[in-house]
Amino acid sequence: MGVVIGETTIIMDNVTLYQGVTLGGTGKQKTKRHPTIGNNVVVGAGAKVLGNIIIGDNSYIGANAVVISDVPVNSTIVGVPGRVTKQDGKKIDTSLDHKHTLDPVMQQIEELKSRIEKLER
Repeated sequence: MGVVIGETTIIMDNVTLYQGVTLGGTGKQKTKRHPTIGNNVVVGAGAKVLGNIIIGDNSYIGANAVVISDVPVNSTIVGVPGRVTKQDGKKIDTSLDHKHTLDPVMQQIEELKSRIEKLER
């Protein structure tokens, strides 16, 4: 439900699209502007695959990932923007250490708290 498939999208065999997936374009050109999804690909819930790109065979796109560039065969893609975290069954170090990732909202709150303290002094 809620899946969007652009008019120039090509979907090969044995592809699974979960709910909320968008296979969309990135412009208004009249030529091929939507993705080509290879064989045996799984696209997780809420993922966005955008532009005239190719998703290689046997790949997995993680839930809510935003993919804007070609994906090699046998890959796992996660994140925004989407990054390869596994290829040919081997993990790839992508520095997706969420434990140490900065939270932009919390950074703003800390800056505002500091500014308020400064103004109060």
